[in-house]
Amino acid sequence: MPIHHLQLWVPDLPRAERSWGWLLGELGFEPARRWEHGQVWRHGALAIVIEASPDMVPGMLHSRLRPGLNHVAFHVESPEAIDALLAAAPEHGWTRLGDDPRHPLAPHQAVAFLEDADGFEVELVAPEPT
Repeated sequence: MPIHHLQLWVPDLPRAERSWGWLLGELGFEPARRWEHGQVWRHGALAIVIEASPDMVPGMLHSRLRPGLNHVAFHVESPEAIDALLAAAPEHGWTRLGDDPRHPLAPHQAVAFLEDADGFEVELVAPEPT
């Protein structure tokens, strides 16, 4: 796996831990390390870090519509698993985004998009049965 880790700086760590912690847990990640300003979740060799860094510029919030990271896409085992995540997502701080026709999919894939309270977007991609 070529990516070692992704690190997301968030304005509110408890809120991000609630939303990201739930989603990452559902996707098979496990909490690996915690400190005052952040937490690491691991899935095999990949780590995702959520941090409310004291080095952040005050008042600067993330926007997926500005240059930088737009979203993170995760593999999900099936369209039914996507449906289950979509059903539970609102109680964990996620909102479903509409399907975007500007993102064409490979054949035989199901997809859904979620956004958390801080504007971070995830894409859930699953193979459709053939």
